[in-house]
Amino acid sequence: MSQPLPELPASLHAQRQDNIAILRLNRAQKRNALNDEIVIGLENFFTKLPDDIKAVVLHGAGDHFSAGLDLSELRTHSVTESVFHSRSWHNAFDKIEFGRVPVVTVMHGAVVGGGLELVAATHVRVAERSTFYALPEGIRGIFVGGGGSVRIPRLVGVSRMMNMMLTGHTHSAEEGQAMSLSHHLVDNGAGLAKGIELATKIAANAPLTNFAVMHALPRIAEQDRSSGYVMEALMAAIASGDEAAKQRVTDFLEKRAPKVSHQ
Repeated sequence: MSQPLPELPASLHAQRQDNIAILRLNRAQKRNALNDEIVIGLENFFTKLPDDIKAVVLHGAGDHFSAGLDLSELRTHSVTESVFHSRSWHNAFDKIEFGRVPVVTVMHGAVVGGGLELVAATHVRVAERSTFYALPEGIRGIFVGGGGSVRIPRLVGVSRMMNMMLTGHTHSAEEGQAMSLSHHLVDNGAGLAKGIELATKIAANAPLTNFAVMHALPRIAEQDRSSGYVMEALMAAIASGDEAAKQRVTDFLEKRAPKVSHQ
């Protein structure tokens, strides 16, 4: 019997499709601007995700994925309050990046500021052709606070991020694809179906392999070479020693599993 998904505020909506959870930013009237309610809801959702969910698809209602931080929440913050506000975003987005299952994001329209910071915490990203990216913090007199200065340069480089923040320059869906902001580029309206297709494939992987890709790979990439080799060897041994992995290898050797082909 399927386990229920965590309860969410009205600004978020979730549903199941077999062993996949489809999570929607549900604040279309505000271009899905991220407020405390959404951020806390995201943290709660990814912390309490049922064991039988193997992947998550994240998308946005309305015409835009997310126009970023709801700036009304910063209007009365002191410096100290702003520090803790930023840390609350870090905690929530860490639950996504280093959570239990991979997350596929489907983007369309604005992916701006905090919306791009949220996207950068996910693992596979699909962009519809209407997507555009921006980091207008420099124009607003603020700075990224949702982990963007850590994650986004790893995707596009420090120089590109500087240009986006200092000048307000926007990037199109095609430019974002070339910069690794997205992995898959699809026609408008086709994003959610593509996201579910990818999540279905991911959910069929061995859970320990998905865990290794999410948790070990990013940390190996940040280590020195010799430490990375040791961690890789340990993770490879752990993953291949799992009974599910052994069965998959046996199926391949006995020609019960498909070979890799380019589609």
